[in-house]
Amino acid sequence: MTRKTGNILIIDDDDDILYSARLLLKQHYNVVHIDKNPEAIPSLISNSNYDLVLLDMNFSGDSTTGNQGFHWLKEILKIDPSMIVILITAYGNIEMAIKAIKEGATDFVIKPWQNEKLLATVSSAMKLSQSNKEINELRSRQEVLSEDLDKKFHNIIGTSPAMKNIFNVIQKVSKTDANILILGENGTGKELVARAIHRKSNLSKNIFLTVDMGAITESLFESELFGYVKGPFTDAKEDRAGRFEVASGGTLFLDEISNISPNLQSKLLTVLQNREVTRIGSNIPRQVNFRLICATNASINELTVQKQFRQDLLYRINTVEIKLPPLREKKEDIPLLCEHFLNLYTKKYNKGKKEISKNAFNKLLDYSWPGNVRELQHSIERAVIMSEEKVLKPNDFLLSSSDTTQTENITLPNFQIDEAEKLLIIKAISKYNGNITKAAKELGLTRASLYRRLEKYGL
Repeated sequence: MTRKTGNILIIDDDDDILYSARLLLKQHYNVVHIDKNPEAIPSLISNSNYDLVLLDMNFSGDSTTGNQGFHWLKEILKIDPSMIVILITAYGNIEMAIKAIKEGATDFVIKPWQNEKLLATVSSAMKLSQSNKEINELRSRQEVLSEDLDKKFHNIIGTSPAMKNIFNVIQKVSKTDANILILGENGTGKELVARAIHRKSNLSKNIFLTVDMGAITESLFESELFGYVKGPFTDAKEDRAGRFEVASGGTLFLDEISNISPNLQSKLLTVLQNREVTRIGSNIPRQVNFRLICATNASINELTVQKQFRQDLLYRINTVEIKLPPLREKKEDIPLLCEHFLNLYTKKYNKGKKEISKNAFNKLLDYSWPGNVRELQHSIERAVIMSEEKVLKPNDFLLSSSDTTQTENITLPNFQIDEAEKLLIIKAISKYNGNITKAAKELGLTRASLYRRLEKYGL
């Protein structure tokens, strides 16, 4: 028989009870300690990691009140409030059992017991003990994570005037329910800013749900965002809540908001105006209430002028607009970012202390960083992984081949946004010989978003 992991303490003044209980339980659990003296309880509980205690209620031959057991139950729970305690007595009754549970005992066993009954009681209590420990461990981890996440502007690194202004705006808008539109190139940290706003808001304990609008096709838009009931189409095998419902009570972050079609823009506007959704296949509207934050790397105002994005929807989503500067416009933040990512990845990959040489650092400062902070992060991560030296040199950082002049060497046929985007996509795909994954990463897009653009431009 394989014994289960579990530490049990038995306290009883009857030797026969102690040894018979130990003999039975030792067959099933790896640690079973016994002691006749209840005065030893504080020392035993404080110095051992018990999962549960079997505690006699009467330690004097003429006592039947159970008061001694209730006294030591309280002492045990003072030392460890989460301890699982099973009280055992020869003088049990309903009133005493009820009082035991009220005082904090988990269960109540009357002796002489049936072995199967005792084993079942201990097994159930052991499962409860282990579940409580898992919950406490998860809660402890969550508290540590929350403390880390709640550090001011977690993972948003920068001391430049541009970033100080961003921090100031975050502070002002977080406690409001205003809809936020975050603008910025790929890799500037739009989602980090959205999460920072959520963490500082009154909804911080509720859900933060991200939806990549560029990755949701028009055919899936309603089922993904509105949800559905069982039956209206082949794959609807059960009721399913949409993203709008799931986000209710928290913050909904719609990334790449400019990528949705005019038809979908209209449906989104209706939800935002009415604050209700109706699942596919149902006639019952459901109320939703969420804080809305949107983001895009496109010039959404230009798209509005070109009537590719609804002006009324733009008004609805950008009560406050936050524009994140590209890395090339805040190069004074590069030293701090380099230090942050260097520390992060040397610890992650157990690489020991590393530093960046002066020449390598100058190379990083001279580069235009078309992929912004994300590109810098990936460059440092790769250098840390690949280099065996303590000092990272210029050759450890593989930047785009055209280096600092890369953006200037792109010749645009005109200043139309679509034409510029199409040209960038063609160049990225050509650079990686048709490898969509690498091209998407270079462009700061998901594969789904890149495929959507390929279809849009007929590439």
